Amino acid sequence: MPRRVTKSLIRPIQPDRTYNDVMVQKLINRVMLNGKKQIAERLVYDGMQKSADKLKVKNPLEVFEQAFANIRPKVETRSRRVGGANYQIPFEVSGQRQNHLTLMWFVAAARSRKGMSMADRIALELVDAYNNAGTAVKKKEDTHKMAEANRAFAHFARY
Repeated sequence: MPRRVTKSLIRPIQPDRTYNDVMVQKLINRVMLNGKKQIAERLVYDGMQKSADKLKVKNPLEVFEQAFANIRPKVETRSRRVGGANYQIPFEVSGQRQNHLTLMWFVAAARSRKGMSMADRIALELVDAYNNAGTAVKKKEDTHKMAEANRAFAHFARY
């Protein structure tokens, strides 16, 4: 049974100023360090614009949405102890968790690139994710491979 969260505990996130999109705002919040939101906004917006220019796409939001669709995981594995042994059991990923993993993997992949500004890192990672390449997409593929390899243990899952 999936965990249930009371509606009142989830604080709604307002959409961002430029693109009026909640996922862009979540990315800005994830990129932000030490409460410096304006700097994080500038980095994300610059990165989105650079990626759109590089791909010759008019709307940066299209690049962002396609890139995040390519990173979004469908299944993941969770560890479960059964009869003295730990098994990696594949589970489908719910919507909110999909977004969380996507953002985590994207920001971690962007931060792992060295030798350039954060806006350039975000732009390059967006371009790579748009083209189904890059570190974040590789992380998703590795997660899917792990779930596929452990499909034999799916009967241990209790929904």
